[in-house]
Amino acid sequence: MPGSESATSISAVSSNTANTANNHVKHYVLDTNILLHEPLAFLNFEEHNVIIPMVVLEELDNIKDRQKDVSRDARVAIRALEEALHDATPEQITAGVPLTRVSGEHHAVGHLSIFPDFQLRQRDASLSLSENDHRIIQAALDLQIARTGQVVLVTKDINMRLKAKGAGVKRVEDYRTDQLIDDIKLLNKGFYQFPGDFWAHVTDVQTEQDGRETYHYVPLSVFPNAFPNEYILDETEHFAARVESYDSKRVKIQDLSRERLMGQRAWGIAPKNIYQAMGMNALLDPTIDLVILTGPAGCGKTLLALAAALEQVVEKGIYEKIIVTRSTPEIAESIGFLPGTEEEKMAPWLAAITDSLEVLHKSDEHMESSLDYTMKKANIQFKSINFMRGRSIQNAIVILDESQNLTASQLKTIITRCGSGTKIICSGNLAQIDSYYLTALTSGLTYLVERFKNYHGSATMNLNGVVRSSLAQYAEENL
Repeated sequence: MPGSESATSISAVSSNTANTANNHVKHYVLDTNILLHEPLAFLNFEEHNVIIPMVVLEELDNIKDRQKDVSRDARVAIRALEEALHDATPEQITAGVPLTRVSGEHHAVGHLSIFPDFQLRQRDASLSLSENDHRIIQAALDLQIARTGQVVLVTKDINMRLKAKGAGVKRVEDYRTDQLIDDIKLLNKGFYQFPGDFWAHVTDVQTEQDGRETYHYVPLSVFPNAFPNEYILDETEHFAARVESYDSKRVKIQDLSRERLMGQRAWGIAPKNIYQAMGMNALLDPTIDLVILTGPAGCGKTLLALAAALEQVVEKGIYEKIIVTRSTPEIAESIGFLPGTEEEKMAPWLAAITDSLEVLHKSDEHMESSLDYTMKKANIQFKSINFMRGRSIQNAIVILDESQNLTASQLKTIITRCGSGTKIICSGNLAQIDSYYLTALTSGLTYLVERFKNYHGSATMNLNGVVRSSLAQYAEENL
């Protein structure tokens, strides 16, 4: 019958469409370190399905009660998974529960399922199922056979990625949803250098005077990718400026001049190159709440930050205290095993700060007395990142050293603690990442630079050039 033939054709088309759609949907198997790196990571795979092996839940359960910073991320991940799977039957959890059930702002429309890996049988003699990593790899291998569509194992563990590929997992990837740039060379440096003379590029300019400050309005076409507080240089020895604001037609820049920048002083020290000068300008500007300093070892990040902080606390009285913190080894874990008070426990990790203090006072007649006086006068406090959570910091300068070893969520925890009248200085060297799971592209410092480049209350400066010594510079360039 025509009607039956038509129905059959429609049914066949629907079936083929469904099969095609299923072939395009990927199945992402997540390792535990993905959920510790970003607890809500399972919501970042859009239309694709997310599979959590049972062993991952076991590992999260073991981590959540530890006295470590990472335990909080484990608890957040567990609560988020519970919200996604609540009221679902065991059969539904195994088959997949729609992620559209999860409240909040996300674009996940795929399914979340738990893979019962305790039912696995060993397929590879080299992969002992007594090891958790091997169970996750084996789960990916079984799903690769059972599921229609591509199965992708996602882990931040480089060695596990190698083992998975060796065991036969066809697609193994790092977690790149938090990766905002494809090449670290594209990271915003905080300044732009025009070839030749800047004014040779400008045919239309309007200038105005506001007190001591001179501002120029230039066409947006001259500087189409401008960011707030981005510095502008050219190849002459005189011109320097900073982007004040911009609209759809013009960019307003503040004329600073190199001579003025190089003439700045903070706690008795002067910049040694134009990059330090631009960094010092941002550090000493009370309208800028966040300053990000990047660059190689020996470029003066810590010394510059500390000198600017002392200048504004002791000399100018803009802020009331200086809080210094940094990541400790093992992804900012507990410092409880060290003896003494919190300041004494943090002392080994903050030697760079005390070294910088000694440099700033090395010419004093009685350096020890000067250091003690400065520590008390500036109310310098050494704090662990663990103890920053839950605080509300007011009228202070926060110096966050070695921030390249922090994740985006850890940096968010610290920055959101800053209340009114607080300035935060984040410094780090992306070539010196100590974390097991972070790279220059996924470091929280990189994330911070990219996320805040359009914020009018922040400035970034890459301090090009090593000023520590000729030996340090040669080592940085050649080792």
